[in-house]
Amino acid sequence: MAFKPKSIWRLAKIVNFHLGLPNLVPNGCGFASDLRFFTKWECCSAAGAGVLAQTHDSQSTGFQENLNLLSNISKMEGMARSSDKNITRVLFCGPHFPASHNYTKEYLQNYPSIQVDVIPISDAPDVIANYHLCVVKTMRLDSNVISRANQMKLIMQFGVGLEGVDINAATRCGIKVARIPGDVTGNAASCAELTIYLMLGLLRKQNEMRMAIEQKKLGVPTGETLLGKTVFILGFGNIGVELAKRLRPFGVKIIATKRSWASHSQVSCQSSALAVKNGIIDDLVDEKGCHEDIFKFASMADVVVCCLSLNKQTVKLCSSSLSSKSMFFATSVVFMFQGHGAGIVNKSFLSSMKKGSLLVNIARGGLLDYEAIAHYLESGHLGGLGIDVAWTEPFDPNDPILKFKNVLITPHVGGVTEHSYRSMAKVVGDVALQLHAGTPLTGLEFVN
Repeated sequence: MAFKPKSIWRLAKIVNFHLGLPNLVPNGCGFASDLRFFTKWECCSAAGAGVLAQTHDSQSTGFQENLNLLSNISKMEGMARSSDKNITRVLFCGPHFPASHNYTKEYLQNYPSIQVDVIPISDAPDVIANYHLCVVKTMRLDSNVISRANQMKLIMQFGVGLEGVDINAATRCGIKVARIPGDVTGNAASCAELTIYLMLGLLRKQNEMRMAIEQKKLGVPTGETLLGKTVFILGFGNIGVELAKRLRPFGVKIIATKRSWASHSQVSCQSSALAVKNGIIDDLVDEKGCHEDIFKFASMADVVVCCLSLNKQTVKLCSSSLSSKSMFFATSVVFMFQGHGAGIVNKSFLSSMKKGSLLVNIARGGLLDYEAIAHYLESGHLGGLGIDVAWTEPFDPNDPILKFKNVLITPHVGGVTEHSYRSMAKVVGDVALQLHAGTPLTGLEFVN
């Protein structure tokens, strides 16, 4: 129930007269702008509004009655502030990946103490101070934006990518930063499945099959099988493990590189039906290597799958080769990479690959050197490209790289499945409830 401006005006007059306060009610009709103190109660409960309405209707002018009125107003203000403090606010940045916030809202719909909002990225700096938990999605959170988040307890990703978050700035501000481990939510498995989809699409020449249908042709094109191929998994993390599990039945040879294999030295037999020998998932990988072996492994592979994280070691930008708009983490509109920089899959890497071999990127667009990719597609050295992530996101549908019939692209949907997104929405919802209750946060991997 909202108060009428005339009622608020009369109430202010009463306060001025009895308590000797400075004149809150200017002459003329512009008084409303100076009555912000009173309009706070326009959205109070119906019961509280009734107090004011009843007092106004009875034309009560007695000093004691008005003191009672002020007491009730004070109580209502306290209730409003208390109610405000009892809400934990969750902020989702930007409209992309809509299932993330839709499923989270659905999961929390019976918990009125949790408020979930979705706002445009451009509005986030102005409102972030009102929130306790931020799910960044495609937004870049730099030190300037983070410094405004004076109520923030946790910054997290709906997934694993935290490249756009200034973790050091968050740490200085006492804000925890976390990701959702992909191996427990089905995110990694979903990405692995899409990887196989892209591999098969390239091998069976999906674009040419579509053209054959349009031209009413049968029995073309002649594709290839995965059977007998050597697949190089560049970055044997959670996605790499799930991919290797699914590739085994295709009869392929799997080679993989990883900076440190120690992280897979302790694998629970309960989490994998595959045999574990000497603490390593030996049944998944036929030949293991480190970062120094990537060129050698690239020369051996029929298919290279990029599963790396994006960091200083896996992407390098040369400012002399960039256009004015091509800056790393330069804009919040683009998902963590803008421009055509020189990633780890560069000219040297591509030249080491077998002629006609395929490249699939399921990780981050910035890992691939755009100019080098375009060159090797044009020359025919690169036999095909399948990407779920791009150098600029959303991807330009008119990008020249799409002119090649051996290029497949999907709109960053590797982890976007019902299973994985419902699982991750539950993690976000549970974390919000834990924040509200002041209990330890679970289901996350903290990075600071």
